[in-house]
Amino acid sequence: MRKQIFALLLSGALLAGTADSALAAGPGETEIILSDSGVTVDGAPAPTQPGGAVYVGGEIIYYHDGTGSAYGEGTQEEQHSAAQAGAHTVVTIARPGTYRLSGVLSQGQIFVDLGDTAKTDPEAVVTLILDGVDITCTVAPAVFFYQVYECDQDWTAYDSGESGDYTPTGTVDTSAAGANVLLAAGSTNTVTGSHVARIYKEGTTKKLHKYDGAFYSRMSMNIGGENGDDSGALSIVADNEGLDSELHLTLNGGTVSIQSQDDGINTNEDGVSVTTINGGALSISAGLGDEGDGIDSNGFLTINGGAVWATSNERSGDGGIDADADITLNGGTVYAFGNRNDSVSRSSEQGVLELSFAAPLAAGDVLQVLDAQGAEVLQCTVQRACRSVTLSSPALEEGQTYSILCNGAQQQYTGLGGGRPEGMEPPEGFTPGQRPEGAPDVPPEGMTPPEGMTPPEGMTPPEGMDRPEGFPPEGGEFPGPEGQSVAGSTDFSLTETVSSFSGLSDFPEGTATRAQAAAALARLAEAEPAESSAFSDVAPEAWYSGLVGWAAEAGIVQGDGQGRFFPDSPITGTHLELMLTRLAAHTGRDYTPANASDAPLTCGELEQLLTEYAQ
Repeated sequence: MRKQIFALLLSGALLAGTADSALAAGPGETEIILSDSGVTVDGAPAPTQPGGAVYVGGEIIYYHDGTGSAYGEGTQEEQHSAAQAGAHTVVTIARPGTYRLSGVLSQGQIFVDLGDTAKTDPEAVVTLILDGVDITCTVAPAVFFYQVYECDQDWTAYDSGESGDYTPTGTVDTSAAGANVLLAAGSTNTVTGSHVARIYKEGTTKKLHKYDGAFYSRMSMNIGGENGDDSGALSIVADNEGLDSELHLTLNGGTVSIQSQDDGINTNEDGVSVTTINGGALSISAGLGDEGDGIDSNGFLTINGGAVWATSNERSGDGGIDADADITLNGGTVYAFGNRNDSVSRSSEQGVLELSFAAPLAAGDVLQVLDAQGAEVLQCTVQRACRSVTLSSPALEEGQTYSILCNGAQQQYTGLGGGRPEGMEPPEGFTPGQRPEGAPDVPPEGMTPPEGMTPPEGMTPPEGMDRPEGFPPEGGEFPGPEGQSVAGSTDFSLTETVSSFSGLSDFPEGTATRAQAAAALARLAEAEPAESSAFSDVAPEAWYSGLVGWAAEAGIVQGDGQGRFFPDSPITGTHLELMLTRLAAHTGRDYTPANASDAPLTCGELEQLLTEYAQ
């Protein structure tokens, strides 16, 4: 039996209030010991004026209170007084080198600034070895790489207008980066930080400052374990985002835990940034406020190794993993939980299961992946409510069939019921299987459907409509008036190295619905769900609401022209071909419709047609 259980590697010691005692600085290192009563550098009091490698007393960048809308975009909660800012000890590192830090700053900041020319100077490199630090900053990032070397000089040249070409990819070498963090073996490090809201350049609305993360770098950054040892731990606690880089971020090792009100990790250059995870253990509890993704790359996300556990906000449309470009999973173990995880690239080298659920999973639910022989391959316990789960592990093998269990019960794939959401009661007098009195026919009498969209004979369901032939699946139960979930048996099969476009190959048996078809097309297009649907009969809390909303905004679906979509009606071959034709036009690809039938499609037929379209 192959079994992998992701265990949180972060003990209570990770959040301990006292820092471990520091090891002596090694050859070529500068030792900085932090203390509220005075900072020492190599055993002597730190200078209070610039001129050396380290000094204290520099001003902190923060959002000033008492300012108006011409100053920036900060809310009242993001504004701070001069007294609050002045209470912080700013430890400025001004020269390249390796610095071993230990000790406590209850109000302070580590600020790395090698000067205005550092960005293009390959010698402007700083390595911070965190060896038992506890740093808290309430007005800005607690650790801040401000000006160091940017290793991606191709991007720097392109961004400055010196070069006309730059091709972003999901692979980037950050080994020469100017911002480096190593976690000393066996050390416990805690960084509690704030952020700086957008401040304008004077007289404009252009950005002068904006730093969203508690642990922040304006240039590409590397994080790893000292000497390849992953036993060092870093805990980041953030009042906004957790660990941020304005360009690339690479995690090579160590044990990193993030608790954030917004995104856990954010790399924020649109279409360019690459978040790479090569090793270590990463645990993220993001979106503790109103929103937030676990890992949010505005460019690419590439995971080659390590263990990743990422959760997002349970109330917003965020995901455990989110990237504007490709997400590529080549190795390691990944557990991502959200309401909408972004789709994984089919160029990934490791097996992936991308699961969506009609009803939310609850904290404490146990998910299991079983192989064809019933042996457990993966298991995890859901930490926060979610609808979308992405699992990846070397234990998932190409060509094998897997079953998904939740709390021991076999799971259907998204779309075949799950009952109505908890607390959602049917209208008074409404009986399942019955159209409300006065409801129009489907489509309404006199309605002329769009060209090529001929409603199938008998599509208008009589009162008490019979169930489609073959549904529910053998051994399953149809949702009853109390809203109990479908309990049929559906296997999940990896027919390629990666499951095809968000698990469409995992549809259960039975007749496919219009909601399933629209949702599948949205996932096929890797579309962002719309916040609300254009149709009166698509409930905002329905699992397909945002996906149907996107399809409506994109013109892929149009409903009956009177604001209704009929999400639970069967999808016919003719209707699907019309949707695919519109999708092809929307995405700018060539597509020749087949001579489809007006008969309702089974889920297997829907899968086959979508697979053919995707090829």
